[in-house]
Amino acid sequence: MVLLLTLPGLEKLRKGLIAVTRNLLKPFLSIVPFCLFLLMDIYWKYETRPSCEGDSCTPTEHLRHQKSIMKSQRNALLIASALIFYWLLYSVTHLVVKIEQLNQRVEKLKNQD
Repeated sequence: MVLLLTLPGLEKLRKGLIAVTRNLLKPFLSIVPFCLFLLMDIYWKYETRPSCEGDSCTPTEHLRHQKSIMKSQRNALLIASALIFYWLLYSVTHLVVKIEQLNQRVEKLKNQD
């Protein structure tokens, strides 16, 4: 959507794309609470993880611990990318709407002269 909104030469499609994107931004806002939930899950797993120091862990427990760390890192990456993509889509849509409004003002001022 960001690419379609920013490509030149799509003026006829742009109004429809802006409307679709603005309508999608509201349901996509549910990403933020989901990211907060994942962040709390990562924190909870970090606080309650068993300590594997030295020979106190069996290889199975050590492997489970490593998998848990990998999943937490993956979730952190998903959180960051989802929030960045949402912010990017929101800001580009906002800027395109602002540009359209400014273009309309310019046309209105040209017609007055």
